[in-house]
Amino acid sequence: MNNKSFYVTFLIVLLATNYAAFSQNSTNKSAEIKSIISKKRSFNKEYGFGYRIQLYNGTEEQARKFRAKFNIEFSESVSKLIYTAPEWKVQVGKYKTKLEADKDLIKFQEKFSGIIVVPMGK
Repeated sequence: MNNKSFYVTFLIVLLATNYAAFSQNSTNKSAEIKSIISKKRSFNKEYGFGYRIQLYNGTEEQARKFRAKFNIEFSESVSKLIYTAPEWKVQVGKYKTKLEADKDLIKFQEKFSGIIVVPMGK
């Protein structure tokens, strides 16, 4: 009797997991979901969401010095000088994911302290 209940329970669990997996696949194939994903991708392409590494935030003179120092240390990376009143920022990269930005952040932290990963806005 105990073996019979075990097999019945196993069969129920097996059928339930198959049903859940099938349900998930059918929703991902719907035209509405595909349309939403497509719209999200085109929006992100147009407005450039992602991440940058911010090296400095402060005065213009210091920002230019900091950028020059960074360009000497890491000539393969392109830095950008941004003015957002009243402060100047030195930022690096255009990363799609935070993980990509964090990898370079670790590399840059060997030479520069106080740097952070910032999301790019709309």
